[in-house]
Amino acid sequence: MTSTLGRTDTLAWDSISVGDEVTPLEVPVTTTLIVAGAIASRDYMPVHHDRDFANTQGSKDIFMNILTTNGLCVKFLHNWAGPEAMVKKLSIRLGVPAYPNDTLRFTGSVTDKIPVDDDGLVEVTFKGTNSLGDHVSGTALLSFLDGAKR
Repeated sequence: MTSTLGRTDTLAWDSISVGDEVTPLEVPVTTTLIVAGAIASRDYMPVHHDRDFANTQGSKDIFMNILTTNGLCVKFLHNWAGPEAMVKKLSIRLGVPAYPNDTLRFTGSVTDKIPVDDDGLVEVTFKGTNSLGDHVSGTALLSFLDGAKR
């Protein structure tokens, strides 16, 4: 299992190359994570906390909401990039549901680097998969301070 703890320093833009792999992240999806994520994002739809209701809607169980998925995508990116990297843009596409008692595995790679003034931008393409397939796929644009400015 990969660590859920992120780095404490921030990568320097000039140390990143197109093709670099982003450090994988595994997240155990539990009932508590799903319900807590829904509460934290004020998403009170019963499919995210009431198993019986979710069953009546054709789902085998409660499932993770999109805002929790968004948060986990950002966690994955920050674990790799560091705390001072800024996620400027996050574009995701949802796939299969994330149910309790499964693991969500994030992987990705650097697909572009763009120098911009005092910052450097890095594009990362990623996906989060579980036992059913791709739960989320997307791209992110992260801003890094120029290594010379640190």
